[in-house]
Amino acid sequence: MEEEKKPYGTVLLKAAKIIDHLSNSKEAQSLAAIAANTGLSSPTALKILDTLLLIGYVEKDEQMKRFTLGSALIRHANNRLANLDIIKITDPYLRNLQAELDETVHLGILDKDEVLYVNKLETQKAIANINSRIGNTNHLYSSAMGKAMLAAFSDEKLAAYLDRVELVADTPNTITDRDVLKEEVKKVKESGFATDDEENDLDVICIGAALVIDNKIYGAFSVSTPKYRFEREKTIAKVLETKKNLLAGLSRTNTFIN
Repeated sequence: MEEEKKPYGTVLLKAAKIIDHLSNSKEAQSLAAIAANTGLSSPTALKILDTLLLIGYVEKDEQMKRFTLGSALIRHANNRLANLDIIKITDPYLRNLQAELDETVHLGILDKDEVLYVNKLETQKAIANINSRIGNTNHLYSSAMGKAMLAAFSDEKLAAYLDRVELVADTPNTITDRDVLKEEVKKVKESGFATDDEENDLDVICIGAALVIDNKIYGAFSVSTPKYRFEREKTIAKVLETKKNLLAGLSRTNTFIN
């Protein structure tokens, strides 16, 4: 039996766990919390944190003894996002959509089993609690952008996704039944848009659509609106119009037709 190959530089995998944890944490984290949430011992976590501090990937509040992501890592991430063609090409279309509806518009790309937020255009009107930031990720199964991208999956790819991912409820409206989700995805395929009906944040409704050319998913976008001022038909019409214009624009761009 062939011996399983082990990855080279396992310390990097441990460092990645720490960075992922800090990235997903809204507040600065103590050494104990980092160790507990990454499965590392405190001495191991501290050694890795000391190295990350040296290269600026982590910062430490010496008084509180707590850690956050460092400016160097954030700068690298921002540079990467700034250079994504999908952001540059979609930006004028999404700005037009945002101006027409004056609601928050998101752009996301597929990142393993999640949607990664890569652009956000915010409304100037009062908003409900929308927990989204550029660089953050969200579930595919409960977000409008995510469900729109799931609708572009083949039956085999969707089945594999459902086998890997646990459907956890973030609100009482989150779909946690596989069969119900599959029916939802089927409806998205037929209609061309997806809905997040308070499934991630209470009192927030999102309408999203995927950007798919020749069966390749380039991303998705969505409009997020507080429930009390949500105009369903108008929002859906604008999202579908923007999707049509965006796909036409992307198809004319060499980056997306090669």
